[in-house]
Amino acid sequence: MMKMLAATNNKHKLEEIRAILKKINIEVMGLNDAGIEIDVEETGDTFVENALIKAREISKHTNLPVISDDSGLEVFALKGEPGVKSARYSGTEGEAKDKKNNEKLLKNLKDIPDEQRGARFCSVIAAVFPDGKELTAEGFVYGHIGYEEKGMHGFGYDPLFIVDNYNITMAEMTPELKNKISHRANALESFVEKLKKEIL
Repeated sequence: MMKMLAATNNKHKLEEIRAILKKINIEVMGLNDAGIEIDVEETGDTFVENALIKAREISKHTNLPVISDDSGLEVFALKGEPGVKSARYSGTEGEAKDKKNNEKLLKNLKDIPDEQRGARFCSVIAAVFPDGKELTAEGFVYGHIGYEEKGMHGFGYDPLFIVDNYNITMAEMTPELKNKISHRANALESFVEKLKKEIL
């Protein structure tokens, strides 16, 4: 069984990555599992750049195959904001971060009508291997931003993001459904196809 190190300690991301890569017999370890503490500064202007920055840096330090993702929300009326700044949109850290980010997003969309509240979640998966080989894959899920938070599942902007064709927020979906249709699931499925062709 091939082992890959995921450049995250986020349990939600790890669960999604593990569930999909397990299908092709790849075991995924989180940074904590491997006893690794590396803080990589994401200085890229795009999700692709940030995902590769993390994967390259951690692979260099560990000499292991590393899988990394960078993801976020792009709201069309806000010219793609919060984009790569999704996690730090409000400048807040810690447990209050999601709440503050959502409050800022709602405030910035205060006068925007329904038909202009379109948005998408984007995820980029990047993998860097010790031999220098690199792979990237993108995934999206489309929807629009609601007016209040709804749902108990998920994290981040999930309670505000109403998914096209489902008419419920990402946070109202069961984890099983979200893992099937999410931007990260789409990116991972695309990544798996590339991995099968080029590496496995």
